[in-house]
Amino acid sequence: MTDDEVPRLELTVDEQDVVRGATEVLKVIRPHWLSDSVRFKLFTDGITNKLVGCFNQNNNNANCGDDSASADVVLVRVYGNKTDLLIDRKKETENIRLLHRYGYAPALYATFRNGLAYEFVPGVTLTPDTVRDGRTWPLVARRMAQMHKVEDGAGGEPMLRGKMDQFLKLLPAVFSDAAKHARISAIFPSAAELRRDFDDLYGKLQQLDSPTVFCHNDLLLGNVIYNAERGQVTFIDYEYACFNHQAFDIGNHFTEFAGIDEIDYGRYPEREFQLRWLRVYLEEFTGGPCSDSDVERLYVQVNQFALSAHFLWTIWALIQAEHSTIDFDFIQFGQNRYEEYRRRRDAFLALTYKN
Repeated sequence: MTDDEVPRLELTVDEQDVVRGATEVLKVIRPHWLSDSVRFKLFTDGITNKLVGCFNQNNNNANCGDDSASADVVLVRVYGNKTDLLIDRKKETENIRLLHRYGYAPALYATFRNGLAYEFVPGVTLTPDTVRDGRTWPLVARRMAQMHKVEDGAGGEPMLRGKMDQFLKLLPAVFSDAAKHARISAIFPSAAELRRDFDDLYGKLQQLDSPTVFCHNDLLLGNVIYNAERGQVTFIDYEYACFNHQAFDIGNHFTEFAGIDEIDYGRYPEREFQLRWLRVYLEEFTGGPCSDSDVERLYVQVNQFALSAHFLWTIWALIQAEHSTIDFDFIQFGQNRYEEYRRRRDAFLALTYKN
């Protein structure tokens, strides 16, 4: 099957019964699999979508002409409720196919009305410990630099301003759950105040002239798969991939060192670690050695753009608190991000570098 022949299935998978829906998907894309030989595993670490792994235990893949181990596994992702308000799903599938051609993303097997099926990437997701390991972080830095050099023929403006405008417009004036509304109102400023704050921040960030490159924009630890045997990392979940400020992608990744289940911003990488990481990144991005001043400049840009990452995911969390059916405390998550933004803002914006 060629890249241009990804089937579109006219079916909708029930969010509350993803295994049954995944079975229907497999009937189309893996018709030779025996239904009683398929084992399903629900992955529970996602906070946007629902993911089920479909494992063919009969190993009857002679018909599909693929002898790789991953041919016996299909991942089926079901979009979270109302996430189409936040994410351009058509663009997402285009991103996956584009990056797969470069060898940076899994193969896409099929799409359906509220999700997609794609290739299983063997390995383990990163943790707050392994993301700092000397065997893994240089791989992440280099892979991000490689992705940042991807071209899709169209280019584009940085997505940050437009995405934030979109999110702020989606922020409910009154949340449908009265208890949530009271809780959110006690923690966060009004939408108008948040907008003014972001406009002020973005005005400062624009002065940094961070290059516009093709970014992942959501490189949390669960979106990085490390394969120790192959000595490589693969990025997954390209829902927000788009042209954006280079420093946003890196800064956003650094904020994710804190983790998700037990968020601890004390894990945010210290200056010395960042400088080593950024030098590896720049050498890959530029294709040669870089100066200390180049690294320092990027260090300032990255930490200041990290503020905008906190801000973006704060607003995202409040929208999810209104619409998501996933059992997760989005309000607490948003509060953690917002408080870290406020705590770091003055110090990060005070950073300077010499040309």
